Amino acid sequence: MFVFHDISGTRQWMSGKRSMGKSIGFVPTMGALHEGHLNLVSRSCLENDISGCSIFVNPIQFNNPEDLQKYPRTLENDLKLLEKAGCDMVFVPSAGEMYPEPVTKKFDFGALERVMEGAHRPGHFNGVAIVVEKLFDIFGPDRAYFGEKDFQQLRIIQSLVKMENIPVKIVPCPTVREADGLAMSSRNRRLSADERIVAPWIYQTLLCAKNHANKTAVSEIKRISTVMLESKGFRVDYFEIADTETLQPIGSWEETSGAIACVAAFLGSVRLIDNMIFFANFAR
Repeated sequence: MFVFHDISGTRQWMSGKRSMGKSIGFVPTMGALHEGHLNLVSRSCLENDISGCSIFVNPIQFNNPEDLQKYPRTLENDLKLLEKAGCDMVFVPSAGEMYPEPVTKKFDFGALERVMEGAHRPGHFNGVAIVVEKLFDIFGPDRAYFGEKDFQQLRIIQSLVKMENIPVKIVPCPTVREADGLAMSSRNRRLSADERIVAPWIYQTLLCAKNHANKTAVSEIKRISTVMLESKGFRVDYFEIADTETLQPIGSWEETSGAIACVAAFLGSVRLIDNMIFFANFAR
């Protein structure tokens, strides 16, 4: 497995593989890898001749400096996991390598970025879009793999590709969960032992909500779900039920052909997100 820290070396290596007619899969990450990430890499290896990965804690997508500082960094272990998973090349740049000049570019994703994560983390998706566009330009992949746990991010990136006419296929991959239902996340390692026991309650709340879809009013499911989470000590940022395509909140089941519940909640100092598709208007 090759490891590059510079853009020019990465671009040259990828260009060489492309000139040989090799198909390229790409998995962007911020490191602190878990089975969810490795699942993306495994799928990329299965569907492409060459699989590349990036490890970069992108500072411009953090609206909270403390969150950036506390984000786990486990590079040595990450590289071992990627090599074992069959990854061919890893790009590990510094912030200076990625952003030698101040970043001024602004994207407008319209209503898609003004709800849920976009509403609670100003500037977050602009930072995501900037780094993903730059990584696509460096790697030039045929396919790029993203987990459905960050469902709004997935929709933003799909929108980015259309807006900028980027020739890459975005491949959504189902959320990978622990045995108790907790969505795998790099942030989980920041949970205390007691918090880790409580954390799967998010999944149980989503399951309960799904069981009442199309039977109970949307507003009532949102209210009950919020109460359920707060009863276990979560501080809820939002529990929203939205259209799976537009991610705009729905008021009734009749107004959409696809519904997803999305939640963000603090457990102690750790902010966890998750979602569950109730019924879909797209092929998965």
